[in-house]
Amino acid sequence: MKFENSIPVTEIAELIGANKIIGDSSILATGINEIHKVTPGDIMFSDVPKYFQKSLESAASIIILNEEVECPEGKVILIHDEPFQAYNKLVLRFRPFRYLNQNIHPEAQIHPSTIIEPNVVIGHNVVIGKNCHIQANAVIYADVIIGDNVVIQSCSVVGSDAFYLKKTPEKYHVWNSCGRVIIEDDVLVGAACTINKGVSGDTVIGKGTKFDSQIHIGHGAVIGKNCLFAAQVGIGGKTIVEDGVVLYGQVGVAQNLLIGENAVVLAKSGVSRNLDSNKVYFGYPASEARENYKEIAALKNLPSFMSVMNKHLKSFLDNENMEE
Repeated sequence: MKFENSIPVTEIAELIGANKIIGDSSILATGINEIHKVTPGDIMFSDVPKYFQKSLESAASIIILNEEVECPEGKVILIHDEPFQAYNKLVLRFRPFRYLNQNIHPEAQIHPSTIIEPNVVIGHNVVIGKNCHIQANAVIYADVIIGDNVVIQSCSVVGSDAFYLKKTPEKYHVWNSCGRVIIEDDVLVGAACTINKGVSGDTVIGKGTKFDSQIHIGHGAVIGKNCLFAAQVGIGGKTIVEDGVVLYGQVGVAQNLLIGENAVVLAKSGVSRNLDSNKVYFGYPASEARENYKEIAALKNLPSFMSVMNKHLKSFLDNENMEE
């Protein structure tokens, strides 16, 4: 999330009730983001010491920590007892929760050529381009940006909150999502799909990509151009799927992965590691289909192989006994 105007770090410190400022207190904050998407001017946090160094080495300019450490040049550290809560407080301050009390919020910008069917719900700050078709009972939550010639079929939900939680000994704490969903031109979103917004960055669906029904896209995932996903595909948060990828039905992809361009993953496969470009994958964990099929064939032949080996072993032992 980017702020409308730059904010002095001293004002940020006051807003969260920081215990101490370490480093350059003249820095201006321009947004809030996660470590894998931060840019200069962004605020991020860490409350686990083993990740402090990675946070300090990131592009973020302002880091909220719960322990005092040496601050790199050109950055500033805000010390707070509960960085997660401080971060959540900033999210609610600059992108507060706003409930809907009408089907289409008056702040939504919808091109006159776009067709909106009955019972569609559209939140505030939504932008929808030319010649789109939003079918009945679809829900498009706040801050979603949709390009031209996009079809969103019935009962799909775009911009739902990220499933992102912090575990404490008492319970799970929900992260207040402040990211967006961006759907580029010529995208098809099938019926009953769900696309979560980013935690603090953007979930992106690339130009020309087509989704079958019942697809789930996790928070902050980036889907490339001209991808094709069959029914019941699930993509974990922050995963990057490059251009031209084809995922057959019921493929599951874990979080924080990279699937290279033009990769094909066959039905019911589970992706738990990065996949190279221009290859076909199958199985769980997904591996190159040709090698996987060889292994399956070998396993199928294993009983026959063991039967032959047992006969040879019996014959050998019988001969040994006869010689004795």
